[in-house]
Amino acid sequence: MTDAAATDERPPVREGTPVVLVDEVHAGYLPGVNILNGATLTAWDGELIGIIGPNGAGKSTLLKAIFGQVKVRQGDISLNGEKITGLRANKLVAKGVGFVPQNNNVFPSLTIAENLQMGLFQRPKLYTERLDFVTGIFTELGKRLNQRAGSLSGGERQMVAMSRALMMDPAVILLDEPSAGLSPARQDDAFLRVSEINKAGVTTIMVEQNARRCLQICDRGYVLDQGKDAYTGTGRELLNDPKVIGLYLGTLGA
Repeated sequence: MTDAAATDERPPVREGTPVVLVDEVHAGYLPGVNILNGATLTAWDGELIGIIGPNGAGKSTLLKAIFGQVKVRQGDISLNGEKITGLRANKLVAKGVGFVPQNNNVFPSLTIAENLQMGLFQRPKLYTERLDFVTGIFTELGKRLNQRAGSLSGGERQMVAMSRALMMDPAVILLDEPSAGLSPARQDDAFLRVSEINKAGVTTIMVEQNARRCLQICDRGYVLDQGKDAYTGTGRELLNDPKVIGLYLGTLGA
């Protein structure tokens, strides 16, 4: 793995146990075919981690491996020091892992309130407390709780999906392409919401095709290529690294 070029802004030296540790993970969907080929990732408490890279690099697969949706054939994944490799989604949610997929991420026939209740089905008594938290971030949702999710725009659905994942008070939230399919204005709003979630104290790992905007807001970034880390560094380091600009950002790095 090659680090980004050194700058004056280096990641702080951390001690203790990371919230998420992905250690040399090999994983894939089909027998004998790996999409991840030794991927590694470390997310410390309160960090916002961005994952970028070309199409087919394994970015979404990495999130799905953490969330138990793809077979891990080699390597380990830990949450706060506890091995979680291969656990089912319901157990991961109970342990503090929230996941927001890119597509089909709301129940369209249910109201916003009912979607949020589905996010808390394992701990329904916490509904009022957690509703106050998520509507503090997504204030507009609190005014429209009885509206059906199927009538919402793409950006609004994304807010509902994020809110539902936050209802269980996760230790980490995994976001798969939160700006995908949104207008430029809605994309800016999506990145603002991601930052607000992170500033509220939730460790955040985000996969994004909009590499420039992702690196602008993340604490640290990982560039995946062919299923493993090609470059790592702070968001600013990667934005200014000539190799990352030339290979992955192009004119977006300017």
